[in-house]
Amino acid sequence: MNDFLRVLLTLTLATASALAVAEYETEEPVDFTLEQLGGGEVSLSDHRGEWVVFNYWATWCAPCIKEMPELSALHDETEGLVVLGAAYEDVDDADFFEFLEETPVSYPVLKVDVYDPPQPFGAPKVLPTTIILDPEGRSVKAFLGPVTREDIENYIESIDSVD
Repeated sequence: MNDFLRVLLTLTLATASALAVAEYETEEPVDFTLEQLGGGEVSLSDHRGEWVVFNYWATWCAPCIKEMPELSALHDETEGLVVLGAAYEDVDDADFFEFLEETPVSYPVLKVDVYDPPQPFGAPKVLPTTIILDPEGRSVKAFLGPVTREDIENYIESIDSVD
């Protein structure tokens, strides 16, 4: 491939990625309710006043599994922040419970109907996808693909330092 085509392809992919990330961002607060694995329901509005890390994952997704321990630590150790795991997979609860015995998490796991995913996010473009909501409930950042605790903390710190 010549240099011109390589640059053109790189710019096209970067633009597509930026547009995909931007479509998760909202100016108004987001709210929807999902069933929690094990019973009960969780609404995004239950967590107004906190940063929300909404993480789409699946049991077959190796990068999802790799980031789960860091997300658990972030959830446990960061005041004013909650992680919500959004299980994006059409499997029985028993399969999720079996998976979580081997890969435990400390944060709530919410079941996403893959045929009717929550709006305005809809179906994730890739797994994992992590969407950050500010304390007012607005979606302010999306990470497509793997994310680290440090990525999330650095982003939140950058926003908090502006306020």
